[in-house]
Amino acid sequence: MIRPCRRLASILTILALALSASAARAQQDIDSPRPEQSSDPQSQPPAAQSPPPESQQPAAPSAPNPPPDAPKPTAPPDENPKRILDIIPNFQTVNETPQIQPPLTVKEKYILAYHQTVDFSAHFGNLFQAALQQASNGQPHYGQGWGPYAQRFGAAEADQVTSAFFIFGFIPHVLKEDPRYFRKASGSVWSRIRYAASRTVITRTDAGNPTFNAPQVFGQLAQQGISTLYYPQQDRSVSGVFQNTGINLAYNSAYNVLKEFYPDALRLVFHRHPKQDASVAAPTPQPAAPVAPTPPPQ
Repeated sequence: MIRPCRRLASILTILALALSASAARAQQDIDSPRPEQSSDPQSQPPAAQSPPPESQQPAAPSAPNPPPDAPKPTAPPDENPKRILDIIPNFQTVNETPQIQPPLTVKEKYILAYHQTVDFSAHFGNLFQAALQQASNGQPHYGQGWGPYAQRFGAAEADQVTSAFFIFGFIPHVLKEDPRYFRKASGSVWSRIRYAASRTVITRTDAGNPTFNAPQVFGQLAQQGISTLYYPQQDRSVSGVFQNTGINLAYNSAYNVLKEFYPDALRLVFHRHPKQDASVAAPTPQPAAPVAPTPPPQ
């Protein structure tokens, strides 16, 4: 029993010595002095400088204002009178500037058709046309007298309504074509005559591209086809429809030539000078160059 006790005592003694050694080392770490920081400002690292307040900072040079937008091109003054000889309507004639001519809206197309229908000159023209037919015994199946004259006038009024509706309103609306006549107004006389006569079969889309003049050709054909409902029975034939359509198209070509040169005739007779667009004649003032900002004092 002595050896086990001694061994136990030796183990306990070794454990006590180890615990006392570790405690002494911990106490030494606690009591050891720490290094003091130097109070000399030169030995301290320089602190980061704070930026000066915004009020003391030099103002950044402002970017120069962009020049005002260049003026958009405007249509030159329209020298086309709205009536030829102050009687014949000329509402659909404009200068040939499709790039600055806005297309007609659907409402404007039907308004144009309405004016072509109810204008007083159209009614006077139909009265005159009926009188000529009566005097020359045109379409003799009407006969003579005030009754046949009223029938001729009524037929001319119906022709006016249907042709205006199809040529200036309905067909241009459906096919998105421009029913107006774009006057060339420049070039040789022969080139302008050819141009004016060809506008009977060539027109422009609402986008400004050339296309077949379906409103004029098919509108005249539709008007002649409808006219067989109220013309005398003897004058209702397919050949008559196409013949009268061709005559009306030829008349329209001659009318285009008249519209092309009528403003020139007015200038020659009354010594008028074409007006110049104010936006082209007057130079556009250029904006002043921006002033460079003054550098802040050092």
